[in-house]
Amino acid sequence: MVIGSVRRHGLAVAGICAMLLVGTACNDTEAGGSSSTPGATQSSGTPGASTTPGASSTPSQDPGAASVSVVPAKGATAVKPDTAVTVKTSVGTLKDVTLKDDDGDKVAGSFNTEKNQWTAVPQLKPGTTYKLTGSAEGTDGASVPINSTFKTLKSARSLKASVAPLNGETVGVAMPIQIYWNNPVTDRAAVEKRLKVTTSVPVDGSWHWVNSKQVNYRPKNYWPAGTKVTVAIDTQGVNAGKNTWGAAGRKISFAIGRSVITKIDVKRHTMTVAINGKLARSIPITAGKSGFTTRSGVKVIMEKFPVKRMDARTVGIKPGDPEYYDIHDVKWAQRVTSSGEFIHGAPWSAGSQGSENVSHGCVGMSLANGQWYFQQTLRGDPVTVTGTTRKMEPGNGWTDWNTTWANYKAGSALS
Repeated sequence: MVIGSVRRHGLAVAGICAMLLVGTACNDTEAGGSSSTPGATQSSGTPGASTTPGASSTPSQDPGAASVSVVPAKGATAVKPDTAVTVKTSVGTLKDVTLKDDDGDKVAGSFNTEKNQWTAVPQLKPGTTYKLTGSAEGTDGASVPINSTFKTLKSARSLKASVAPLNGETVGVAMPIQIYWNNPVTDRAAVEKRLKVTTSVPVDGSWHWVNSKQVNYRPKNYWPAGTKVTVAIDTQGVNAGKNTWGAAGRKISFAIGRSVITKIDVKRHTMTVAINGKLARSIPITAGKSGFTTRSGVKVIMEKFPVKRMDARTVGIKPGDPEYYDIHDVKWAQRVTSSGEFIHGAPWSAGSQGSENVSHGCVGMSLANGQWYFQQTLRGDPVTVTGTTRKMEPGNGWTDWNTTWANYKAGSALS
């Protein structure tokens, strides 16, 4: 749409008045199609821009008068949320431009060097009315007002994100960034382009799509202790595919704590804990007995419970089975798999700790060692288990570190 201006030029001629009305409204369809009116100047094909009348200019006898054009056209509907709204003047400069949604929230934008074009960030909300205001100044010094409104299309589904870790949280050095989408993502590359990780020290990392509703991020090696991390999820207005559009963006910041590296040798019934690179304690443990073998691999502490009820029914063992158990007050329990492996205090197996594996898959230790270990760790600390032939299954917990770096990077939509 062109917002033209009619200028008075020279002396008024008595009894003669010229008026030009330009106000054609037009619609965008979701598929991008539209009809053309003969003689109308079409837009440049900007996504979401109307191609029906509205791109014409208002002639003026004054060559110094500002002539402003806007995309999308005034009154356009079904504008795609990833449209980059643009305002141009062929003469003079733009003085100020503001784009707001119907909640009063501003859309960020910027001028080019000559200040004759302003372009908004292509991150509009679906199903929203936008108002564009501002002014342009011609070389004749006269100001031309800018006023336009349009509506974005309504999406079939919205895309929103849930994130781990939490904003403001301090986590361990193996913590993966995990983004869970409320709807499937078809265009993974378009969405991944809108994800950015910023760190206080240089870190080589990569995104990795677990499935259409989850994408994770981890460094090549464990996070450096003390790193500050910010994750920007600028997915508002992104086309995730199949008429699924980003409805909101968000940003979270978290910190990496000290380095706490745990290694468990099931064959030797020992657990060693290194803090900031130095051995802090070696602990006698018991692990899973035959039929309940503890998995080997790199695990990550997912949850921490000072006291946890453990009922064998949660792992498929029913009351009446000789292996059934229901312990209401397991102390210092730290989950490391989704399937139910924990590291915890186990006073009932004190006689076997350091010499025999007698548990149902968990790693048990004395209450004193369990409490000490609980006090050292954070959610996101790594636990590497060796000594068994049973391996970690992908997705059974936070298993990002069981994938080679080359394969992890290959899981990026932008690799």
